[in-house]
Amino acid sequence: MEMKPRVDEYRLFIGGRWVDGGAPDAVRNKYTGEVIGTLPVARREDVEAAVEAAQRAAPVMAELPAHRRAAILRRAAELIAADREGFARTIAAEAGKALKYARIEVDRGITTFTIAAEEARRLHGETVPLDAVPAGEGYFGFWVRRPVGVIAAITPFNFPLNLVAHKVAPAIAAGNSILLKPASATPLSSVLLCEVLEEAGLPEGGINLVVGSGSTVGNRLVEDPRVAMVTFTGSAAVGLEITRRAGIKRITLELGNTSPVLVAADADLDLAARRCAFGAYYNSGQVCLSVQRIYVDREVYRPFMDRFVQATEALVVGDPLKEEVDVGPMIDPKEAERIESWVKEALAAGARAVTGARREGPVYWPTVLTDVSPELKVVRQEAFAPVASVIPFDNLEQGLAMADATEYGLQAAIFTRDIGAMLKAIRGLNFGGIVVNEAPTFRADHMPYGGNRQSGLGREGVRFAIEEMTSIQMVSIHAASYGVS
Repeated sequence: MEMKPRVDEYRLFIGGRWVDGGAPDAVRNKYTGEVIGTLPVARREDVEAAVEAAQRAAPVMAELPAHRRAAILRRAAELIAADREGFARTIAAEAGKALKYARIEVDRGITTFTIAAEEARRLHGETVPLDAVPAGEGYFGFWVRRPVGVIAAITPFNFPLNLVAHKVAPAIAAGNSILLKPASATPLSSVLLCEVLEEAGLPEGGINLVVGSGSTVGNRLVEDPRVAMVTFTGSAAVGLEITRRAGIKRITLELGNTSPVLVAADADLDLAARRCAFGAYYNSGQVCLSVQRIYVDREVYRPFMDRFVQATEALVVGDPLKEEVDVGPMIDPKEAERIESWVKEALAAGARAVTGARREGPVYWPTVLTDVSPELKVVRQEAFAPVASVIPFDNLEQGLAMADATEYGLQAAIFTRDIGAMLKAIRGLNFGGIVVNEAPTFRADHMPYGGNRQSGLGREGVRFAIEEMTSIQMVSIHAASYGVS
């Protein structure tokens, strides 16, 4: 008789204690559909308890010396590293991410906590020469950074460890307390992270884990006046709703994109094709930096297409827990059905699928489209799926104009050996990041990261997130009153 896998029953983490909440919600393996764990949904009283715990912990976190914050973050990085494979397999199961890339995410999470430990020791202000103006004569001035207080971190499913780390680690480094609401589809990585932070010595209430829908738990956190800041990664529509509900408080938003790539006539086509295939289909295209629109100089369109299709078809699709698999399922069968309908709409409008365009349950095969028009959903809206469109251009100016014709502006890329073309792209593309000779999916965890236009507000990257999560406090001392002229 076949044994069913054990289902772990997890709990919420509030005020330094693991507590029961409402009805248990099942977390499923995104490829098989099997239940791999349960976690209670936070009730109104659980959210209230979490906010109160975070509020009590805020002054404790603020007074925690920098070396203690650094030590906690460093220890957290060590504990994650000690359970690297456990974290990776949890990510692969709950998010459907290929195991080889889940391991990379864990490594990045370790790096993010390590960088935060270093930045915690570097948090500082500077002096201000107040006597630079006549009114400032006789005054001595300096400013320091102070933690904002309670931060609500609302995180997405696609990087259930590292995108959580990009909110939690800087918040701790800056001396804030945290209310963490992970995506309901992928909360188990956050449970493991809270276990790590508890063991690392984070004060009670320094982090509080609540789980539930955005329309209930998320809205309560956003609207609560005791919450000083909301940091959110997700869709532009939800980001807009957060700005409407939050009131006067800090907001950082990391939202969508329709990442464009330009391939110039002088580009290394083998490199461009390989990196575009990785960038388009990594994590089933469920990445806000996923390659979606590829604009290719007509002179090299055909040889690029041959290489790109070959690289796409070489990807192994299947169970993400198998070592050889590159592309696993989408987060939900409904998402696979959605992108299937978008592609069918494009095909009905005259587009052509060179490869892919097939679905099996939650799995959608890596798809290459051509002959697309700019008004199609697969071009105009964020696909967040393993679908890329390849579009020719006649000159670089035309390609840049098409690439920039979007309401989004997170990251864009260009493949070229020509420094003049590179500089034209930097000047001509209104994006938060420009990547040269690499896919726009590139991100180093210490660099400033964020979007322009509808792609968000503020910047992440540990040092830059810390700046968002702190307030400048200016100190002006009337030195003359102490007998100092």
